[in-house]
Amino acid sequence: MTDMDPRFQEPEYPYSAHLGMKMTGWSQGWARFEMPLAPFIMNRHGNPHGGAHASLIDTVMGYAGCWTGDPEVKQMALTLSLNVQYLSRPRGKMLIGEGRQTGGGKSTFFAEATVVDEVGELIATGTGVFRYRKGS
Repeated sequence: MTDMDPRFQEPEYPYSAHLGMKMTGWSQGWARFEMPLAPFIMNRHGNPHGGAHASLIDTVMGYAGCWTGDPEVKQMALTLSLNVQYLSRPRGKMLIGEGRQTGGGKSTFFAEATVVDEVGELIATGTGVFRYRKGS
């Protein structure tokens, strides 16, 4: 877990809470979440379902592009495109996702993400395109 200014810790929303995601770091152009490998996210082979990886990747990339630097000012975004590359099965008990904003402009941004387990195995990578929500 990363030291994080508690003023920027946002409350969990229902979907992320259901998956057990916890924000462990957030700053300009970067976000980090952890997700335990709970039995209910496993597929029939005993591996995490690909949708769990995709959800973690989508979340960290979205947060990476929505940092405002002011805990009172929230920025939201919608996912326009999400690409996930599944590389390996986890050996550990936790998925750790990190997202980085890689570019963008006034209304959209681009991001990339990695997912590793706590023993350092690279599990998945992803890229995405996001649109800022007006009025958020």
